[in-house]
Amino acid sequence: MGAQWTTANIPDQRGRVAVVTGANTGLGYETARALAGRGASVVLAVRDVDKGERAAAGMTGDVTVQALDLTSLDSVRAAAAALRARLGRLDLLINNAGVMYTPKQTTRDGFELQFGTNHLGHFALTGLLLDLMLPVPGSRVVTVSSVGHRIRAAIHFGDLQWERSYSRVGAYGQSKLANLMFTYELQRRLAGSGTTVAVAAHPGMSSTELARNAPAALRLPLTWLAPVITQTPAMGALPTLRAATDPAVLGGQYYGPGGRNEIMGHPRLVTSSPQSYEVAVQQRLWAVSEDLTGVRFPVGPSQRSTSKH
Repeated sequence: MGAQWTTANIPDQRGRVAVVTGANTGLGYETARALAGRGASVVLAVRDVDKGERAAAGMTGDVTVQALDLTSLDSVRAAAAALRARLGRLDLLINNAGVMYTPKQTTRDGFELQFGTNHLGHFALTGLLLDLMLPVPGSRVVTVSSVGHRIRAAIHFGDLQWERSYSRVGAYGQSKLANLMFTYELQRRLAGSGTTVAVAAHPGMSSTELARNAPAALRLPLTWLAPVITQTPAMGALPTLRAATDPAVLGGQYYGPGGRNEIMGHPRLVTSSPQSYEVAVQQRLWAVSEDLTGVRFPVGPSQRSTSKH
């Protein structure tokens, strides 16, 4: 595949089943639309079913809707149970939904909203659906991170829920760093399965609704600069689509825009921050995430050694 990877490079997806979270708008919508357009059976897993149905109506192909509220573990469990009852197999799970720079809030389970939605909700959903994927050759878990995983980002084990102080940017960075650490640890656990792989992607800077909660000091400059520093949701979805469908993709890889600073451009293999590859932190985060969600994965613990992708 050359540098100019586009939706035209997506292989025939007929016979494949995909679940895309947050697929009623933005990047998720474009991801789901492209997969359905290439023949996949796509489930839009969304919080607002009415918006999901309207989104599905704008797509061509086999597209259905499943209620999923990532801010509620009860909803995650209910959605997983419904999907397990509906689907005989699962080829692609695309953990796309997310919130960004929200004011201090908590999920229904008491988790800081960005960490709870972006990481813990997807961690739980993946664990509850993974055994539908393990027997399926070529199945992939694709989790969407962000350039924000480099900005004021760390896993604050002493205050994961930001109860002592709160930074919108820091909390977002923690959640997006967690997305990557989850991917890398999951891939090590999957390595012996020979079927399913875990991959990550990021959209660069895309003109979506995600930044609507940005602090006021950032919101106006972002609005002014948007035409120059952002790309369309359709372009922003390309790294996710490549991670999900390119036959050359390997487990544990990370895809993002190929332009300067990974802000814009066609998707290519990229590298995440040095701290995202810290195995001990990945494994500690995994253990904490299991304890917080009560979800155990049907794959064993990884080895401590790893290589940098």
